[in-house]
Amino acid sequence: MSGAPQELLTRVADIARQAGREILEVYASQELAATLKADESPLTAADLRAHRLIRDALHALTPDVPMLSEEGADTPFAERSAWRRYWLVDPLDGTREFISRNGQFTVNIALIEGHAPTLGVVHVPVTDTSYRGLPGVGAWRQESGAPPREIHVSARTASPVRIVGSRSHRGSSLDTFLSRVGPHEFVPVGSSLKFCMVAEGAADVYPRLGPTSEWDTAAAHAVVAGAGGTVRSLEGGPLEYNAKAALLNPYFVVYAASDRDWLGLLARP
Repeated sequence: MSGAPQELLTRVADIARQAGREILEVYASQELAATLKADESPLTAADLRAHRLIRDALHALTPDVPMLSEEGADTPFAERSAWRRYWLVDPLDGTREFISRNGQFTVNIALIEGHAPTLGVVHVPVTDTSYRGLPGVGAWRQESGAPPREIHVSARTASPVRIVGSRSHRGSSLDTFLSRVGPHEFVPVGSSLKFCMVAEGAADVYPRLGPTSEWDTAAAHAVVAGAGGTVRSLEGGPLEYNAKAALLNPYFVVYAASDRDWLGLLARP
């Protein structure tokens, strides 16, 4: 793979932005009709246009690195288990948000090496804002026409606690967690923007107690890790990628500061 990590990150951010423009063309056309995939999640023309652009651009950039995308996720585990490095992509994360026109949808592109994200870009088409992350190096936010600026998680948990959660998926387990936390502000947000809010210090914790797939989290996971935050399964281990046949994540929590026992608060009674 050619190019230093920062150069590669810049190139990938540009690809994500191009995909965002494809999505916005559909968004502006009023043609938001969706079909249902086998898992009953919605699929639009925007998903497919973004997928094709990212697939072709990443192949041109890194021809020897395979890609796993939500819209092309039929690679059998027997084949992909041999991958040591690959791109993990969600061309349009938050399709329900796209259809409902609330603007809270993103383009997610991550590079996975050794079951962990080593580079990630989350692009927000509606605001032309990109979040970039290199775990162990740093994380940045870039708004249209401005240079990237470094972002960091909050050094300590705010009072009241600032919690972000899913706009489309909420269950009784989340309500139990909220009751245990004490005074808090809860903000429902769509797509991987929840991770990004923790990464830039706008939220303290994001508990995910509902289903997600690996392409939903990998890019934003890299951003949070680069910004100094933590992503853990409820058992306390790291989220791993391409380590099993199923592409579903375990439930997890994303947090900034370690001054609260987040895993204890999320433990079953």
